[in-house]
Amino acid sequence: MGTLDCVTTTVGVMFFGASEMNPVLTGIVSTSIPAFLVLKMSATIFIAATYFQAKKVLNAATDKTRKSYIYSNRLLKVVYAALVIFLVTVVLNNLMVLSA
Repeated sequence: MGTLDCVTTTVGVMFFGASEMNPVLTGIVSTSIPAFLVLKMSATIFIAATYFQAKKVLNAATDKTRKSYIYSNRLLKVVYAALVIFLVTVVLNNLMVLSA
């Protein structure tokens, strides 16, 4: 989803006159598309790596019946679901902008 967000934003800005809505990234998009691509893809890779590392640490737990494991596992799932929902919303918004 992060990659789709990056691609749809780049295509929209370069070919359809769209603009980046994130105020932090607006200046980067308007000055350097390659810098935007590197930043956006780096963030996507960092978020994915963080999730997989957290999952790896949780799966290494010896006692999976402890409350700390159960709460941490549940929190990780909720954060992952929220992130996916957010990114799906962003990509759908980008696609709507491109189709308009």
